[in-house]
Amino acid sequence: MSHSTPDRDSGPQIISEDLISLDTDLGASKEDVISALSRRLADAGRATEADALRDAALARESQSATGLPGGIAIPHCRSEAVVAASLGFARLAPKVDFGAPDGPADLVFLIAAPEGAGAEHMKLLSSLARALVRPAFVGALRDAKTPAEIVTLVNDVLAPAPTATPAAAAAAPAAAAAGPAPKPEPVTPEKEPEPEPPKHIVAVTACPTGIAHTYMAADSLVAAGERAGVVVHVETQGSSGSTPLAPGVIAGASAVIFATDVGVKGKERFAGKPVVASGVKRAINEPDTMITEALRAGMNPSAATVDAGSAGSAADEPAGSIGWGTHLRQVLLTGVSYMIPFVAAGGLLIALGFLLGGYEISGPAEDIVLSNSLGQLPDGGLATYLGAVLFQLGSLAFSFLVPALAGYIAFAIADRPGLAPGFTAGAVAVFVGAGFIGGLVGGLIAGVVALWISRIPVPQWLRGLMPVVIIPLFATLIVGALMFLVLGRPLAAITSGLTNWLNGLSGSSVIFLGIILGLMMCFDLGGPVNKAAYAFAVAGLNVNDPASLRIMAAVMAAGMVPPLAMALASTVLRPSLFSEAERENGKAAWLLGSAFISEGAIPFAAADPLRVIPSMMAGGAVTGALIMAFDVTLSAPHGGIFVFFAIGNLLWFLVALAAGVVVAALCVVGAKEFIKPGASDAELDPDVATVAA
Repeated sequence: MSHSTPDRDSGPQIISEDLISLDTDLGASKEDVISALSRRLADAGRATEADALRDAALARESQSATGLPGGIAIPHCRSEAVVAASLGFARLAPKVDFGAPDGPADLVFLIAAPEGAGAEHMKLLSSLARALVRPAFVGALRDAKTPAEIVTLVNDVLAPAPTATPAAAAAAPAAAAAGPAPKPEPVTPEKEPEPEPPKHIVAVTACPTGIAHTYMAADSLVAAGERAGVVVHVETQGSSGSTPLAPGVIAGASAVIFATDVGVKGKERFAGKPVVASGVKRAINEPDTMITEALRAGMNPSAATVDAGSAGSAADEPAGSIGWGTHLRQVLLTGVSYMIPFVAAGGLLIALGFLLGGYEISGPAEDIVLSNSLGQLPDGGLATYLGAVLFQLGSLAFSFLVPALAGYIAFAIADRPGLAPGFTAGAVAVFVGAGFIGGLVGGLIAGVVALWISRIPVPQWLRGLMPVVIIPLFATLIVGALMFLVLGRPLAAITSGLTNWLNGLSGSSVIFLGIILGLMMCFDLGGPVNKAAYAFAVAGLNVNDPASLRIMAAVMAAGMVPPLAMALASTVLRPSLFSEAERENGKAAWLLGSAFISEGAIPFAAADPLRVIPSMMAGGAVTGALIMAFDVTLSAPHGGIFVFFAIGNLLWFLVALAAGVVVAALCVVGAKEFIKPGASDAELDPDVATVAA
């Protein structure tokens, strides 16, 4: 049954009176408010688990604050726990800070959408988001006396009833009685010169979730354009679907605005257009400024433009966009994030190969696979043959580690034209022995070269060949020549020297390395520092290199500490120090920690970062040091206790892990018991300390 008109069909309404709180105190922090609204939705049967809904909303909150100017906040998420698209509303007294630039919010909508929400539901939620930029609607929300009035206001926005003027309504019966009107005589109007169409601007808006900010930014830009006397055409790349801008509209635009927090789909359509770029919230907070900047860019021959090859990469973005330091970090993390699936799949297959065929399978695996089959098994039987197949399959997947890293670093800089030179640079790095470091350097060079070539002015007839032939060809030639002729040997020497240094570590030196890796793994729970330590470990993973196996063991064991420690503290040691929601999270954290999912501790760190994160780092340092001291090894890059068969000195691995978990749990219990922060938890900013994976 359709739910597209919530006030006029038999399906459940998106909002109802039992989902509304007026002039109430739901807590002093945004976490408290989100938790209370999530509980209200769950109690009304709109969600299966309040905690799951709350965690999904807080995870979205950690990406960027949802507070908006004018005392409004729109926390929102998509979650499997949501049964039907729903709105929870609270008019707060006192106000609560949701990160808006002009202060705390008193009007809060929790927008909850099912994970697989259909287009109709998403259109309803985007309609609400768009209404929140209209002062009349916001004023009516503040003036409403009862929950029923709020329901009416919201439903009128989601499914407005058709209206007719009194004169038209009175004339309709008379017109019907009189019968059809006579056809008027045709009149040939005098031809007048058609006015020139006004200049217009095109824009793309997109946020990570695609529910609210995407559409609010679009309407803010359109309204600002009306105030400036310019037409703004917006393509919203959100959850309710996207209708691409017509090529003719793009061609006639004087400039383009990218107000996005994620990648823009089809950037190449805007090649050559003057560009103004920023995050999506700037278009909500400063739409008039962005329109002014776009108009100026359209009249400035020297303005930044969307290049044909890079398709508007971040390198071309003008003031108001991300800085170079942030962009470099994003570029490197893009490469790491695309590399990890090759690592996880390849590494686990290699470990399974060892489980079936033994560690000695690494030598003859290739010959066994090529010379035998299921009908002609080698010595050792089926287990040996399957072990060799799994090992060889994992080795092939693992061999893409450095090329994938370099290729997607280049992709993050220069878009698709950077892929071929980036992958080639990574392959050359492997060939010359430059390894992980060579992949990093080669990927950066490939991306920069591809971007530079894309900026070379070419005739219009040649532009179509630039991204698919010319840029990949010459960028590959240049980066390949640099890697072979200039950089290959020095980078290989650095890699070899680092490997020899790691193999030569002993005593206090190797323990110190374990401490550093443990601290990094627990610092931001899946964020850039955590991923840097993990990438360092998996890039050097080599079954024939004992030092790399010890590093991998230290990284995985330390990464398991935070969720296990929080589970121990919140469910066993001192449950009374934790909220009911945290105790529930603690139960799930046992499994998450056992599987090496550090992000299982994020809900605890988000609520109390200043006491939780240092405690986790203390435990991680202990575990990292003990792993190194006990000479524990690990040949699989992921899996936690579920890859016990790939762990050397398993007993000492468990001892080191238990020691770190106990230390971290005792530290966090002691911190919560004896360290009372001068500010309430509401004044702590979890976004400073927590980075979602």
